Amino acid sequence: MSMPSICKTLGTSVLMAGMAFGSAAAMAADGPLRGNVRVVIGSTSTGGDTYQNSSIVADALAEHLDINMKVDAVGASSAFRFLDRDARGNTLMIFHDQSYLGNLYGVQGYDDIFEKYTIGPTVAINPGNAYLVPKDSPYETLDDVIAAVGNGEEVRVAIQPGGVSEIGFSALKNAIAIEHPGMEDNLVAVNTGSQADKNQQLFDDQADMINGTVQANEQYTRLPEDDQKAMRFLWLTARQGTIEQAPEDGLGQTTREQLLQYVEPNVSVPMGNGNNFTFDKEFFFLYNKDMDQAIVDQIDQALAEIYAEGEIQETQKNSFFIPNFKPSDEAAQYLETKMSVYEDIITNIQ
Repeated sequence: MSMPSICKTLGTSVLMAGMAFGSAAAMAADGPLRGNVRVVIGSTSTGGDTYQNSSIVADALAEHLDINMKVDAVGASSAFRFLDRDARGNTLMIFHDQSYLGNLYGVQGYDDIFEKYTIGPTVAINPGNAYLVPKDSPYETLDDVIAAVGNGEEVRVAIQPGGVSEIGFSALKNAIAIEHPGMEDNLVAVNTGSQADKNQQLFDDQADMINGTVQANEQYTRLPEDDQKAMRFLWLTARQGTIEQAPEDGLGQTTREQLLQYVEPNVSVPMGNGNNFTFDKEFFFLYNKDMDQAIVDQIDQALAEIYAEGEIQETQKNSFFIPNFKPSDEAAQYLETKMSVYEDIITNIQ
């Protein structure tokens, strides 16, 4: 996929915003988005990355537009229902790639977001999607896993099925099907739930590898090898260019330089036609299809100005998010292209 640089995006966005609409300050007083705005999110957790990132963006928008904006962690099913009922613009939604992956995996309650909703701007990436093994695992690299599965060895991977947690597993299975046709069924999904559940599968030797995150699992990588909970990273699905934008100190005691050891091209997951799989977990707005286009434009303009000021990028990076603002039209095209790539991978392994 072609991924234009953030700088180019910001420059284009700001120029377009300035040409088309004038200043957001003027629109804040007269714009269509007014009063109390509820931002529902596809998570029920107020401690997770979706809530944290949504709060950063909602707070910045509320201040910039001088309106009341509150993030409500209602979960995916409820968030979609609330969005369906409100075309006025008083209910907006922020979610991530799960919103279309859930539909691709056939999860109940997930419709085709590109048909049913208006895609709003992207705002940030969580670069931490990762796969880990016990620190004493015989698999030193992801190539070791691919080779072992190709040689008939069963490798169990704990995931939360139907979305972001599963897409890396699907890509790995697709890579094994390419390199060792017929052996891909030796990569076995251990379907479970939360991150704590996935960790426990590893602690109890019920899984050989787990899906995790840098944020949730980095602390376990610091433990000594003889500790039952000790883990080490094998693979981060993020693009190299995404991790390169992370703070130099990385997260916890793992530096950016160390994180780069776990991404493409140092770790390769072939996906066919000479391309390697990467996956950035990206957050973006979703709108009711019938919402006034003027509100879409107002939020695009406001965010273009907020990102041009630069302060929000520092806030996001301090929370280990990578800023990635794209206005609505560009975001819709970008995300639909991204979806089609992952749809091919999921289709290939069915």
